[in-house]
Amino acid sequence: MGNWVVNHWFSVLFLATWLGLNVFLFVHAFLSYEKADKYYYTREILGFCRCTLRKQLDHNLTFHKLVAYMICLHTAIHIIAHLFNFEHYSRSRQDTDGSLASILSTLSHQEKGEGSWLNPIQSPNMTVEYLTFTSIAGLTGVIITIALVLMVTSAMEFIRRSYFEVFWYTHHIFIIYFIGLGIHGIGGIVRGQTEDSLNESHPHRCAESFKHWDDHDSHCKHPRFEGLPAESCKWILAPGVLYIFERILRFYRSQQKVVITKVVMHPSKVLELQMNKRGFSVEVGQYIFVNCPSISYLEWHPFTLTSAPEEDFFSIHIRAAGDWTENLIRAFEQQQSPIPRIEVDGPFGTVSEDVFQYEVAVLVGAGIGVTPFASILKSIWYKFQREDHNLKTQTIYFYWICRETGAFAWFNDLLASLEREMEELGKVDFLNYRLFLTGWDSNIAGHAALNFDKATDILTGLKQKTSFGRPMWDNEFSTIANAHPRSVVGVFLCGPQTLAKSLSKRCHQYSSLDPRKVQFYFNKENF
Repeated sequence: MGNWVVNHWFSVLFLATWLGLNVFLFVHAFLSYEKADKYYYTREILGFCRCTLRKQLDHNLTFHKLVAYMICLHTAIHIIAHLFNFEHYSRSRQDTDGSLASILSTLSHQEKGEGSWLNPIQSPNMTVEYLTFTSIAGLTGVIITIALVLMVTSAMEFIRRSYFEVFWYTHHIFIIYFIGLGIHGIGGIVRGQTEDSLNESHPHRCAESFKHWDDHDSHCKHPRFEGLPAESCKWILAPGVLYIFERILRFYRSQQKVVITKVVMHPSKVLELQMNKRGFSVEVGQYIFVNCPSISYLEWHPFTLTSAPEEDFFSIHIRAAGDWTENLIRAFEQQQSPIPRIEVDGPFGTVSEDVFQYEVAVLVGAGIGVTPFASILKSIWYKFQREDHNLKTQTIYFYWICRETGAFAWFNDLLASLEREMEELGKVDFLNYRLFLTGWDSNIAGHAALNFDKATDILTGLKQKTSFGRPMWDNEFSTIANAHPRSVVGVFLCGPQTLAKSLSKRCHQYSSLDPRKVQFYFNKENF
């Protein structure tokens, strides 16, 4: 009897426990995905530690996805194990051969008292489907499995990029998932022998004499079973409380008044909002969550701050990239009175905060991905204006890759100001920037070639000429390595994953095996 119970329920119990552990990690991963305050404060607390230690916090999305994959894997195995057990239960309930399994299956509520049953299939006519949709464990299992499938499928990159609202709302089905998971084990479908029954009829002693359980002179009686305590609540309680606390905190902060001081429409459907908020302080490269109640009460979208900490306002640049952003830009274009109300939560920390910890920094922005580096470049301008002697960074290489010429107008004035400032201070070599245009035709290239000898670029009006095509990263990294043979170089990217793989590969390739020589450290923005 004992072996039968152990052999057929060990896999379910083990997988349920392992699944619970993954769910525990998943809630924490979800908190990290939400970018709670604790993430920012943890980076600040670890500020005295090595950069490599703090950088692990920036892999929160990778951790979130990894735990989600593990949950899917163990959920699938858990379900398969249950199906095998239910099939065995069904056969045991229909058997009339007097075997141990058939005798245990005849134990029911009516015969041996409330809760003494072992086989959840109480009659030979009961089907597995009926049990699945009428028991607490079965019904909640179906619900949380459907919820998990919806969350995973809607989180695919194609859905996230093209139909963000579908991803956003579907991902919040996790509330149903965790509620269902919390009550999943209450049904007691996974059962074990009661303590009194073990003392009276221990399986090691009584399993072989199961045919004599009804004899008056037998020392072994019919075993009694009970549902094992639900374990899932233990795994989700503590992180669930943290999540609720974090949501309350974020709600409180989002209700603080935000004053929009300036609205600017840039080329290529980019909206700039300059705002003020009481007690709001930032660092370079941080970002905020933005909500516009007139468009959606529930949707919060992340945007990198483009303002410097030294400025008396904070700003974001919003590019039309979906229904929500298009509706927001349209609302401000109509110049309604009053203007749409904006709610802000944050700021939250990113890898870009570490840029001034490096002697040499390489900043790579693709399209609107230039926004965190706009904040950095503005901060550099202010530091030079105020003669900040604590600046550790000696050289910055800035690469901006765009598909259309209009995008360069977003921060033309900033780059022009930096050019003038560096020239006046005799620090022309401090900022080396390159602009790359990937979406061009023969007319644009021919026009630029005819005006190449002019002092300023015909496309941007800057002294630095625009390059056509994509950077030759091997040449760029080789040049930087030769120019700084004993420096620690921080490479920062805000752009697509394909570019991230390319830059990460070259960081490893061009880093010296000798730790005293040039070392490249790759950092990527994650949203």
